[in-house]
Amino acid sequence: MTNVTILSLASFLLAFITMGYAIFGGGLNAKTLMDFHAMVIVVGGTLAASAIAFNPVHILKMLNAFYRGMLVGREINYANIVAELMRLANIQRNSENGLRQELPQLKDDFMREAITLMLDEVAPPKEVIRILQERVENIHERYLADAKKFKAIGKFPPAMGLMGAVLGMIALLGSLGSPGAEKTVGPAMSVALVATFWGIAVANIFIIPIGENLVERAEIIRTKNTIITAGVKLIFEGTNAIVLAEKLNSYLLPKERLDWKGAGQ
Repeated sequence: MTNVTILSLASFLLAFITMGYAIFGGGLNAKTLMDFHAMVIVVGGTLAASAIAFNPVHILKMLNAFYRGMLVGREINYANIVAELMRLANIQRNSENGLRQELPQLKDDFMREAITLMLDEVAPPKEVIRILQERVENIHERYLADAKKFKAIGKFPPAMGLMGAVLGMIALLGSLGSPGAEKTVGPAMSVALVATFWGIAVANIFIIPIGENLVERAEIIRTKNTIITAGVKLIFEGTNAIVLAEKLNSYLLPKERLDWKGAGQ
């Protein structure tokens, strides 16, 4: 289990502990909050509105991206990316066909794609690099657009919660004329606000934070692909592996950089 996975699980655990303390620490009756009618309005309404607003397939893909990025713990290690590009630079300088033989072993899809384009000579090297740079930005925009869609879904649960509260108020006000109705005002108001509670909780503890996580991941992938594009350009220019590493380290913060001396390069 990676550090990313442990931290992710700890984050969710903290969210559940906070929710539990908010419910039980305030002297609330948990049974009051477990109102099936309110949950159906919030969850069902959110799912329906999301399916109408966005393609359900895209929503599932975004959830899968969140799962792979945060829960499975596939952290992008920039130093490893730079080290791999250093290795490929040495192969390119010492072996004429070595890079093509290395293609099946490359784990990063974008790196494999970039080197394949250069080796296939589909265009002059400068044009290929320009294509890769455009691809980096287009991939980033697509990821970012999907993340923004997920964040937009976060506005649906509070709206559905408010609708549940309004329906509860309508039912309450409609019964005020009946005998003994004053005794039911308090309990009815409490039930009416349960839907609002769940709408706010679902949006701000889960949906919106997941959207922000997807935005951050889009930026991480963009940085990774930018480094790969710059590295591939340097490889095919015949740049020394150590110079390549230092140039690529310029994209990174000090703690993220590859220590090629310590790595024995």
